[in-house]
Amino acid sequence: MQIYEELVARGLIAQTTNEKEIRQLINNGGAKFYIGFDPTADSLHVGHFMALCLMKRLQMAGNKPVVLIGGGTGMVGDPSGRSDMRKMLTVEDIEHNCNCFKKQMERFIEFGEDKAIMVNNADWLMKLNYIELLRDVGACFSVNNMLRAECYKQRMEKGLSFLEFNYMIMQSYDFLYLHNHYGCNMQFGGDDQWSNMLFGADLIRRKTGDDAYAMTITLLMNSEGKKMGKTANGAVWLDPNKTSPFEFYQYWRNVDDADVMKCIKMLTFLPMEQIEEMGAWDDSRINEKKEILAYQLTALVHGNDEADKAQTAARALFSGDGDDSSMPSTALDGSDLTDGQIGIIDLLIKCELLPSRSEARRLIIQGGVSVNGDKVTSPDATFGADMLADGLKIKKGKKVFHKAVLKQ
Repeated sequence: MQIYEELVARGLIAQTTNEKEIRQLINNGGAKFYIGFDPTADSLHVGHFMALCLMKRLQMAGNKPVVLIGGGTGMVGDPSGRSDMRKMLTVEDIEHNCNCFKKQMERFIEFGEDKAIMVNNADWLMKLNYIELLRDVGACFSVNNMLRAECYKQRMEKGLSFLEFNYMIMQSYDFLYLHNHYGCNMQFGGDDQWSNMLFGADLIRRKTGDDAYAMTITLLMNSEGKKMGKTANGAVWLDPNKTSPFEFYQYWRNVDDADVMKCIKMLTFLPMEQIEEMGAWDDSRINEKKEILAYQLTALVHGNDEADKAQTAARALFSGDGDDSSMPSTALDGSDLTDGQIGIIDLLIKCELLPSRSEARRLIIQGGVSVNGDKVTSPDATFGADMLADGLKIKKGKKVFHKAVLKQ
């Protein structure tokens, strides 16, 4: 099976501009493609994960990735999939986030001469002359067509700033610049980027007469309502200091049963033959599938050693043998206690297991919280410093474990 056919078999491709030409380019290692990443945080998250895996697959097949860091577009903000305007970042914030991204991407993509390259669109966007851009590029864009784009239509009722309205032009110009300076002939992105990508490919044809191609990948984050990659308290990060390897493992170990095989196909590098065999397994082996998914992805992001530790810790917790060495933990100090005690609601909030007191109270009343193996039956329950010194093992629901300890 060639790489394009494998992408189709894994359910990764949503739509393309010229499938025949794209298939030929990719299968022959002739694609020099780019995917953009706006540096809105200091870590990549699960929402970027599939794009990184795609770049890795295509590079392994001989194609050349161009990683575009949006230091310039990050100053504008992409309205796609958003109901309000994104927080404005400083130049210093963006530069810091770009540096963090590169370190994490090096786990997936091989950079170097005649390999993958990383570029920052701030290097050309920040130098643009506004009048020249209007005359040279603006004339190629129809406002009527832009307003019909889904990424803008969904924001019109709540308000779309002129700043954000320019994002499509900036992204299209990126493709033109990368084509002219790096020989880039293809752009990949999520479903919500389709309009922007089409405008970019059209801009290249108008300005150079060359063919350029666009292809969207079926990102779980986009095509399924962004349900993947989110926990009760925020994103699942690739940075181990934000989401520990154990938490990362547990996230994938706890995906919905209906999504397990889909995630295995899209995200792991297991051979399709093995995946097809797993798809025929009896439903009683669903937990085995989840363990395989969680281990494979944790190893990909954090390495085999961390994946081994996370799997061992998870199995130990579910079997009840008490091994909590890899369990996520929160260290409390004396100022967190009142008269040497801390209430269960405050404890849940301090450990960031729930975002509000009302939600914590509701979960306790529903019987969804246990401490050291005992169900907490009252929202007024308290725990003393002596218990915290030994460490309290908190269980939220059926699958979330956390440890609270008192600093010595």
